[in-house]
Amino acid sequence: MMTLLHTVLALVLSWTGLSSVLYIFSTGLFTVVALWTARLLLRHAWYTHKLSCFSKPQTRSWLLGHLGKMQSTEEGLQRVDDLVQTYKHSCCWFLGPFYHLVRLFHPDYVKPLLMAPGRVKHQQHFSFSHPWFVLISNGEVWSRKRRLLTPAFHFDILKSYIAVFNSSAKTMHDKWCRLVAEGKTNLEMFDHVTLMTLDSLLKCAFSYDSNCQQSSSEYVSAIVELSDLIIERREKNILHHWDWIYWKTRQGERFKQALNTVHRFTRDVVEKRRTLLNQQRETEAQSEIAPTAQKRKDFVDILLLTKDEDGQGLTDEEMQAEANTFMFAGHDTTASAICWTLYNLARHEHYQEKCRQEVMDLIEGRDGQEIQEDLSNLPFTTMCIKESLRLHSPVQAVTRSYTQDMVLPGNRTVPAGTICLVSIYGTHHNPTVWTNPHEYDPQRFDPSNKKSQTSHAFIPFSSGPRNCIGQKFAMVELRVVVALTLLRFRLTPGVNPELGSSRVRRLPQLVLRAEGGLWLQLEPLNTPT
Repeated sequence: MMTLLHTVLALVLSWTGLSSVLYIFSTGLFTVVALWTARLLLRHAWYTHKLSCFSKPQTRSWLLGHLGKMQSTEEGLQRVDDLVQTYKHSCCWFLGPFYHLVRLFHPDYVKPLLMAPGRVKHQQHFSFSHPWFVLISNGEVWSRKRRLLTPAFHFDILKSYIAVFNSSAKTMHDKWCRLVAEGKTNLEMFDHVTLMTLDSLLKCAFSYDSNCQQSSSEYVSAIVELSDLIIERREKNILHHWDWIYWKTRQGERFKQALNTVHRFTRDVVEKRRTLLNQQRETEAQSEIAPTAQKRKDFVDILLLTKDEDGQGLTDEEMQAEANTFMFAGHDTTASAICWTLYNLARHEHYQEKCRQEVMDLIEGRDGQEIQEDLSNLPFTTMCIKESLRLHSPVQAVTRSYTQDMVLPGNRTVPAGTICLVSIYGTHHNPTVWTNPHEYDPQRFDPSNKKSQTSHAFIPFSSGPRNCIGQKFAMVELRVVVALTLLRFRLTPGVNPELGSSRVRRLPQLVLRAEGGLWLQLEPLNTPT
């Protein structure tokens, strides 16, 4: 036996044997690569033919397509403006032979896609198990989760959060007053407002007072780091798009560590809350005394209590995922919306004064400066917020892919499996839909003009069965924070230290930000406290 083994090893390790092994390996590898390349090129040719019904902007070549032409910069947004101006409603877009997209930026083309039934559609959005906008929850699974989550965003629940928004906004404003007293009147909005929205969400989701506006928090730091790492992975190094490469990098290790921190926090909260809820049920079942008044229910409480038609609730893993999504998706988008609304009002003093007077009229005769449940009595402020959501929508686009062909106007068909990039920015800035689309004009959203507004012309929260479930939550927080800010401060455009001027360059990342930050000049108002 040993002799035979020595003979085989000698043969393999000899030059002749080694050459034979290398030849077989290289031939096999070449065959696999050739087959993969042929399949890729055939697929590319098929999509090129199928999408020929859509206009195609000039490409680098048949093979490279529009690779490298999408940029997350001010110039990138201006290129979208050019596309909308040229093609009016849609165009096809190829990222090499790998990704085949249809870009849509007109309500008539957007509506059939966003309103498609959930059973024929996959939605791509952020998943905490994967740092990309990936495919999760479709069909019956998605539908069941949506039904279970809906009670958490009922208006009666949202009303109980208004006190939280008041408190978090006051903490931020007190910090601003201290900075202004030190002579620091030129402040960057995103840093402050993002911490404030995180503060609010932690209280609303977990009843957790992190004090993150005043001091550091491990959980909050992890959430912020995940946001930064996702942007870095998407934009800095194309090799990091592959998991097996990314997880071996220093950035991948940092991502895993931050992700573990977030998962550990939510897991602990859900487990402790479920144990507490079970104990309360046992106590109430054994006691003849009526249950005492309960504390305000937070997001986790409602998820624990809700059941489907079969009496089944969400598992702990499902609740952790939904709570993480609520935190991650909610703080950045709302912060962006608040910052850009304050920026637009700073640039238009007459609108700012009209909103401020509306807020002062609302709180007249009240003790202290708190916004209560009568948010419907802020119609003009709401119009200004909506116009800001149109002009500076926090999310620039949403993607969809479908399990069947989708028919659009003009006998155009989107083949099943094609990525549809619904451009919220393009739709909101389409000159065939909006007059003077780049101007800030809150009167567009005057209720008397609603009938003339095209359906799906305004989609900051997407639309249809898979729209943003938290949009009412966001609008309540927006109105409370904007109203209180105008009540306590006069805003004017600030100076960006990087640019040395008040000029603003938009920066579309996960949400719309500004290069070097969004700077405003603050002047405290002598309003009663």
